Amino acid sequence: MLAARGLRRALRSWACAPAPRREPAATLRVRAALGPRSSSGERVTVQGWIRSVRSQKEVLFLHVNDGSSLENLQIVADSSFDSRELAFGSSVEIQGQLIKSPSKRQNVELKAEKIEVVGNCDAKTYPFKYKERHPLEYLRQYPHLRCRTNVLGSILRVRSEATAAIHSFFKDHGFVHIHTPIITSNDCEGAGELFQVEPSSKMKLPEENFFDVPAFLTVSGQLHLEVMSGAFTRVFTFGPTFRAENSQSRRHLAEFYMVEAEISFIESLQDLMQVMEELFKSATMMVLSNCPEDVELCHKFIAPGQKDRLEHMLKNNFLIISYTEAMEILKQAPQNFTFTPEWGDDLRTEHEKYLVKHCGNIPVFVINYPLALKPFYMRDNEDGPQHTVAAVDLLVPGVGELFGGSLREERYHFLEQRLARYWSDLKKRSIWTSVDLDLCHMEVLGWDLNAICSASWELTISRMLSPFQDLLIHVFYSWKTS
Repeated sequence: MLAARGLRRALRSWACAPAPRREPAATLRVRAALGPRSSSGERVTVQGWIRSVRSQKEVLFLHVNDGSSLENLQIVADSSFDSRELAFGSSVEIQGQLIKSPSKRQNVELKAEKIEVVGNCDAKTYPFKYKERHPLEYLRQYPHLRCRTNVLGSILRVRSEATAAIHSFFKDHGFVHIHTPIITSNDCEGAGELFQVEPSSKMKLPEENFFDVPAFLTVSGQLHLEVMSGAFTRVFTFGPTFRAENSQSRRHLAEFYMVEAEISFIESLQDLMQVMEELFKSATMMVLSNCPEDVELCHKFIAPGQKDRLEHMLKNNFLIISYTEAMEILKQAPQNFTFTPEWGDDLRTEHEKYLVKHCGNIPVFVINYPLALKPFYMRDNEDGPQHTVAAVDLLVPGVGELFGGSLREERYHFLEQRLARYWSDLKKRSIWTSVDLDLCHMEVLGWDLNAICSASWELTISRMLSPFQDLLIHVFYSWKTS
C-alpha cells in the first residue's frame, strides 16, 4: 500500500516537471564562426547579406557575409528552403548548427535549420553582379552599396585596424588622448587655407559673426595640444582635419584624419625618432597580423609586391641622414629631376622617393633642415653658417614623407628674435623643452579610389577620408598604384 502511494507521488512529480529547454542559438559574427575557436556541433545564429546562391536538386548552398571578414560563411540547407527571396544582396538571419565542412575550401559550414529573409533584394536591378569585378569608377556611383564589395570592405577593415593600432600604441606608451576642437578661431598653419564656418540661416546681419569672431574648421590641433602639454607630459589627438586647398592631387585633400602628439622634456632627436619608428612598426605589424586576408587581397589584385616591401621595412632599422647629406646624394644622382636639388630648397616628392631607393628601400630619417624652411618654434642647432634646426622627416618607400617632427625652441631670446622678424610680440611665459611629433603629411594607407586605390599606409592614418567622400579612402601604408 505504501509502495503504491509512493509510486503515485513519483508519477505526479514527473508529470509536473518542465520539459528540458533547448538552449538558444548564440549569435556569431562570420569571422568568429570561421575562427579556430568555433566548435563543431554548436547551434548559432548568423546575420548578414547573401553573396552567392547555388541551388541543387536536394541541397541549397548560400554564401553569407556580414562585413567582419573577407571570407564568406557557407550555408548548407535543404532544397525546401529555396525561394526567390534568397537572392544575391538580400539580408538574412540563419539559425543552424556549425559542422565540419567536407570541402577543403573552408573548415566549417552552417547546416541551416531556419532561414529568415530580413530584407529582399531584386538581383536584376541590384547594381553589382555575382562573380563580376566592377571597375572602381563604376563603384563610385553607388556610395551606399560599394562598401559591400571585397575591395572596399578590405580597405575599411584595414583602416579600422590601423586606427585601433595607433590608439593602442599611444595608450601603451602613456599618452593622454585629447579631443581638440573642430571649430576654432585659430589658423594654426598660418597658410590661410581655411574653411570658414557660418550659420546657414539668413536671419543674422552680414557684419555679425555667430561666435563673435571668425570661426573656421580646424587645420591642426597643435596649439590646443601645446596647452595640454603643460599638464600632461605626453598627449595626442586623432581627428578630422580640413584644408581649403584647391588641388586635385592625391596628396592634397579637403578632409582627412590626422594624428598629432606632443611630448614634454625631450632633449634629443634620437628619442623622438625612436617613438616614430616604434609607432610605424607597431601599427604596421598589427594590421598585417589582424587583417591577413585583406592584406593578401591588396597584394594579389591591387599592387603585387607591396606586402613584401612592408615586411622588408619591418625587419630593418631605419636609417638616419642629415639634410646636407641628402642634398649631396641628390646632386650625385645619375637621373635628372624635374626640380633641381639645391641646398636651402625643400625636398620634393621625387627627391624623397629617390633618397629612399638609394638607401635600399628602407625608411630613412632626414634630420637638421635649414632654419628658413621650418616654422619659428623649431630648435636652433647653432651650427654656424648653415644654420639648421632640430627637425626630422621620415621618408618611406613608394610614398616619400610619411610624417615629421622637431624639438621645440625653449630659449626665450631665440624665440624673441624670430618673432620680431614676423612682426610679433611675445610676452614672457614658462616654456620648457618639448617636442612636436607632428604626424601630418602621412599619405596614409591610401587608397584613393579615383586613382585605383593608391593605398599608402602611412603610419598614423593621416589622410584617412570618410568612406562617403568623393575622393574616397586613404588608409595605411604602401600599396601604390598609378
